[in-house]
Amino acid sequence: MAQEMDLKNTHTSSQYDENQIQVLEGLEAVRKRPGMYIGSTDVRGLHHCVYEIVDNAVDEALAGYCTDVVVTLHQDGSVSVRDNGRGFPVGIHPKMGRPAVEVCLTVLHAGGKFGGEGYKVSGGLHGVGASVVNALSSHLRVEVHQGGKIYEQEYNRGKICYDLRVIGETAVTGTTMQFWPDIRSEENPDGVFDAGIVFSFDTLKNRLREMAFLNKGIKIILRDERGEELVERVFHYEGGLREFVKYLNRNKEVLFEEPVYMEGEKDGIMVEVALQYNDTYVENIYAFANNILTPEGGTHLMGFNSALTRVINNYGRKYKILKDADSNLKGEDTRESLSAVISVKMHEPQFEGQTKSKLGNSEVRGVVDALVSEKLEQYLEETPQVARAILDRCLGAARAREAARKARDLTRRKTVLESAALPGKLADCSERDPSKCEIFIVEGDSAGGSAKSGRDRHYQAILPLRGKILNVEKTRLDKVLMNAEIKNMITAFGCGIGNEFNLEKLRYHRIVCMTDADVDGAHIRILLLTFFYRYMPELIKQGYVYSAMPPLYKVTRGKQEYYVYNDDELQLLLDKLGRDNKPEIQRYKGLGEMSSEQLWSTTMNPETRTMKRFELADAIAADEIFTLLMGDKVEPRREFIEQNAKTVSELDLDL
Repeated sequence: MAQEMDLKNTHTSSQYDENQIQVLEGLEAVRKRPGMYIGSTDVRGLHHCVYEIVDNAVDEALAGYCTDVVVTLHQDGSVSVRDNGRGFPVGIHPKMGRPAVEVCLTVLHAGGKFGGEGYKVSGGLHGVGASVVNALSSHLRVEVHQGGKIYEQEYNRGKICYDLRVIGETAVTGTTMQFWPDIRSEENPDGVFDAGIVFSFDTLKNRLREMAFLNKGIKIILRDERGEELVERVFHYEGGLREFVKYLNRNKEVLFEEPVYMEGEKDGIMVEVALQYNDTYVENIYAFANNILTPEGGTHLMGFNSALTRVINNYGRKYKILKDADSNLKGEDTRESLSAVISVKMHEPQFEGQTKSKLGNSEVRGVVDALVSEKLEQYLEETPQVARAILDRCLGAARAREAARKARDLTRRKTVLESAALPGKLADCSERDPSKCEIFIVEGDSAGGSAKSGRDRHYQAILPLRGKILNVEKTRLDKVLMNAEIKNMITAFGCGIGNEFNLEKLRYHRIVCMTDADVDGAHIRILLLTFFYRYMPELIKQGYVYSAMPPLYKVTRGKQEYYVYNDDELQLLLDKLGRDNKPEIQRYKGLGEMSSEQLWSTTMNPETRTMKRFELADAIAADEIFTLLMGDKVEPRREFIEQNAKTVSELDLDL
């Protein structure tokens, strides 16, 4: 009874009624919970604001009213986006009684994309729009050229500074929007975005290039005024997706010179597809809906995959390339070494999930399937030599798949027969909750011994590697599965590989590459990352892959010891200690030179260590750099080294 009374009293004291309902007016909700609208307040959210404004300009291009978009990074930290579209409407909104441009910038979910005939196709509809950018900016200025006049209005943190006013005359149309993101600092503790973050020219460059590929004919210019000299890039591709696929394959040998291109429209759904096979062993397919990348695919990708597999199998059967005794090629066989871009545009795309990364419109699958089936069948009939090369490539993939299956089956049989399923070199941890466990992939047995002795056995596992693992960028899966070090990692992780990957079976949520701080260590780390990216990309996407940061120097002065992680830190420490008494400096050439206690305190102890987490912010850029650095073509790699050698501060010639 006493417990019941306590329960009743608790209910009374925390009464839930109309007084607990908080109403946030205007754009206050956006500033209160910015992550709900732009995903995060880190550098990704910062760039998302630019994309929202650019999307508006591109939507004008899709509607046929805009040809040029200029994005400028200014010295004062602001960004401006200028287009030559129709210009934001400036007339009085019939319901709100305020200028339409003001309504669009101060009211959530207000715009020309939520109904009516303002836009038949819109990429901006998936996002949050200019009003959220306005709310998250310390200052925003909009300038509209329309009807022979120039209109202007400014806002502070989403609030109007003054009424829309005319500031001049003009003979052109368009909109310029300039905003200063509200970044936290000592002077601005109530800012929205993380302190110290700035716009990245390269990040914007990659996205704007992608937008230009997806919308053939549009010209997007990116300007950076922040340095001593103006930097400018122009993205303009009349070939659209053809040039996109050529760009994806530019550092690869291709099976045929010109990409296969298909386009068509049915029931208000516009479809564009371009594809080309290359000399790699991985598929590289990107699907977009209204210019939005859908990394989880959806109905447009389903339609493409089913049509591709069916048409290639039918062609192989028709011309006896596939014999009666042969099994049909599987989808993965027809997609190996394929680069492709699928782009659909429609009036009302339906995106699944909170991140809107998957297209859900059921009618799209049939439209894409029909188009690809018709156009690809026609292409194969008209180019029999190319068709034969594609079939030979797919048959090679099928043979490799069967060899990989046998290799996996052999591994499974061994696991059943052997008493210990985990690799013998693995020093496992006792904790069984993956979210609390971490595994260190350690270079060499010497460092592995120190790590095993110094670790916390409760939650830290150690797997030593013997030498450098296979470069999987140049190797098919059947050969990958024959590599002993890779097999040990696959077995230790427990989540499988490739099509059999299952994240729920992953045994460690922190996979740490712990290699020496030298050239060989960096090479081993990139080999590991190439393997993870090509065969276990979800590990990187989920933020489970890290790099340990062992110290480069130990500085001893008397009884005091200091660990230093780079040359700049070393010089600062020597300046602080004074150089007269000549502190003793030890340069670590390998992890094996450290005692277990030193390795623990500097590199493995969560209380004192520093680690870098790898993130996949841009899949296309990631594919580009892995192909460039780890692929077969030497010339592009040499050019990359020559262009970037100046950014390397110092080469350690003693390594």
